[in-house]
Amino acid sequence: MSGDLRLTNVTKSFGPFTAVDDLTLTVPQGAFFALLGASGCGKTTTLRMVAGLEEPSAGQVTLGGTDITRLRPYQRPVNTVFQSYALFPHLSITENVAFGLRRKGVKNVAPQVEQMLSLVQLDDFGGRRPHQLSGGQQQRVALARALINHPQVLLLDEPLGALDLKLRRQMQIELKRIQTEVGITFVHVTHDQEEAMTMADTVAVMNDGRIEQLGAPAEIYEFPATPFVANFLGQSNLLAGTGGLARSGDDLSITAHGSRFTVPAARSRATGDKIYLGVRPEKLHLVTSEADVPSGFQHLTGTVTDSSYVGVSTQYLVRTAWDTELSVFAPNSGLGGSLPPGAEVTVAWNPAHAFLLDRLDGAGDATHALVEERA
Repeated sequence: MSGDLRLTNVTKSFGPFTAVDDLTLTVPQGAFFALLGASGCGKTTTLRMVAGLEEPSAGQVTLGGTDITRLRPYQRPVNTVFQSYALFPHLSITENVAFGLRRKGVKNVAPQVEQMLSLVQLDDFGGRRPHQLSGGQQQRVALARALINHPQVLLLDEPLGALDLKLRRQMQIELKRIQTEVGITFVHVTHDQEEAMTMADTVAVMNDGRIEQLGAPAEIYEFPATPFVANFLGQSNLLAGTGGLARSGDDLSITAHGSRFTVPAARSRATGDKIYLGVRPEKLHLVTSEADVPSGFQHLTGTVTDSSYVGVSTQYLVRTAWDTELSVFAPNSGLGGSLPPGAEVTVAWNPAHAFLLDRLDGAGDATHALVEERA
């Protein structure tokens, strides 16, 4: 069995609560696909339905055109790697990796075990026990144990959540390398936006059991489809516009707090009269005089209320005349000094880096920090 993984109108309800709501999704064969969302959005339930650990209330799951919706987990060409490594503590690393093959009755497992340990760069660790390995090494063993069964799809359920930051980043690179080398479909569930963007070819941002946006990481980040996506995948400054949009050639203009701003029409997803103008914090530039605003840039004035040094950049909060705080990331390139709280500044941006979104009734300006769900 091979081919694309498809979920068609899949719904999963637990009593009155709908965890996954009429989800239709295609994961191309050989893709590294990430389901990204906060705790409770339905991503893990979706993964469990693909694995056969949950049965859909409605809809169909197919793999390579074959309906696997009602198949038991062991009947599916699918393996899962969990956040908890679930290694057998009394078995050596070699025997942990060989476990699936031995259950199938394979006699000569040594060549395949050696190949898998080499793939995860643990060639000399076969004789050790799990407790003698670091967390990252144990996760590699769990990965080798899953891959040795040659699944058509490998499901990864928050596999790096138990690792520290440095090790997690190393494993992100390793997982991508391994996926490229073996060429099978990886479906990765995570709440960590950096993790999804680092590894995945395609990201599906989930919210309340539905997919809010699906696409390449750069596409979703640079041109989010909804305010939720704009504020979950990174940070965004969203200015509430009034009076609808006016078209002038290839640009759209919007009024926000008495000022007129333009955005390329190709950068608009707005369809109604209530609109957000969005700009990412790293796309904003701080200057101390309007005379220093680059040609063609839009701008507004404000006062620095706070600054945080985070190494590669300094994060500023700038309060506008209408009492909204904008977030600005200024790179620490060494070419300019820091700005103290109370400094009067001009915030400027290239209109080509802005975007327009519909806003919900009653929603005003919004500046949101990165969602840090860890549950």
